[in-house]
Amino acid sequence: MQGVKVLSLSTVFPNPAEENLGPFVRHRLQHVAKLHRVEVVAPIALIDYAERRFRKPGIPVSRQDGPLRIHHPRWLYLPWGGYTSAFCLAARLMPFLQGLRREYPFDVIDSHFAHPEGIAAALLGAAFRRPFTITLRGNEIMHVQSRGKRRWIRWALRRAARIITVSESLRRFAISNGVEEARVRTIPNGVDSDVFYPRPYTETRVRLGIPEDRPVIVSAGFLIERKGHHRVVRALSEMRRNGSTAELWIIGGPGREGQFEKQLHRVVREHALESIVHFTGNVKPAILADYMSAADVVCLASSREGWPNVVHEAQACGAPVVATEVGGVQDMIPGSEYGFVVPAGDEAALAAALRKAIETRWDRARIAAWGRARSWQQVAAETAEVLSQAAAERRD
Repeated sequence: MQGVKVLSLSTVFPNPAEENLGPFVRHRLQHVAKLHRVEVVAPIALIDYAERRFRKPGIPVSRQDGPLRIHHPRWLYLPWGGYTSAFCLAARLMPFLQGLRREYPFDVIDSHFAHPEGIAAALLGAAFRRPFTITLRGNEIMHVQSRGKRRWIRWALRRAARIITVSESLRRFAISNGVEEARVRTIPNGVDSDVFYPRPYTETRVRLGIPEDRPVIVSAGFLIERKGHHRVVRALSEMRRNGSTAELWIIGGPGREGQFEKQLHRVVREHALESIVHFTGNVKPAILADYMSAADVVCLASSREGWPNVVHEAQACGAPVVATEVGGVQDMIPGSEYGFVVPAGDEAALAAALRKAIETRWDRARIAAWGRARSWQQVAAETAEVLSQAAAERRD
């Protein structure tokens, strides 16, 4: 089925005020738009409860992003609203989509994350008599800890025409929550190989001002508790006590999951590591690739993930990765020739793995070939097929 009109719903699609949000959503949709027509509804919450402020003005109601037309309707939800946030989102989008479908009669609703988008998509799909899909990306494991969210996530999953999961563990999660196996497909994320590729190791260090004679660890991601930068700092402290000269570069800025930057700096001070832990703030993807190429090892110490792009991006730059066993990490690091996987929360194991990674002579060309093996074009082709199947069903 060709020429499917897709309406994609995502609250984490990048916008002019938050350019670092959900690049994995944008990459996938940019490439799907070469196979199907795609318009994106990326709602902007009027109040940022984490920052305790109103959202900055200046985000247009609609804009063009390459082949994608992006809509940014504003919406409100209650603080600590739980599952009611999904109902607030659906209620806000109902009149908006009534107007939009007159000029864009969409065939299928493509939602990213089960909460709140997936639940909202189920409600909107019923109202507009259109099938919908849900992509599970990892947050669902946290959301189902809430009884209310768990009930409505299961309700939405069982009604979706198709479920896309970014890892096999999330596929098992979907099936365990009542989804038929035939309606679930695992489609891992890809890598933008035009950006993430190996740079010359020594030359890149000189250009970035990184010491040439010391091992360098890079930890990249939003400065939120879940990403575990503080665990890497504590692991570095243990390594230094045992004679290591390694330094740490933390790359990233504030995220939506609460304020954690002050706590992170406090951990650095408590361990007297101010001179060897460097904060870069947010950087462009090409600069992130520079840091990864200059690193001896890239570390991901998250407590929860789906398919963490940073792992394959680092590998695509030739860097070995030490990561916690969350989400699809075990599939991303299938053997010790690409890096090491440690239990989540085990900081002693994390420190030991980082020490071993620094001491190991890696085949960085082999790592890069593995990291760059899956493209966004492949992801788009697989996703477009699933969307065609969903649109063909046209369930009431």
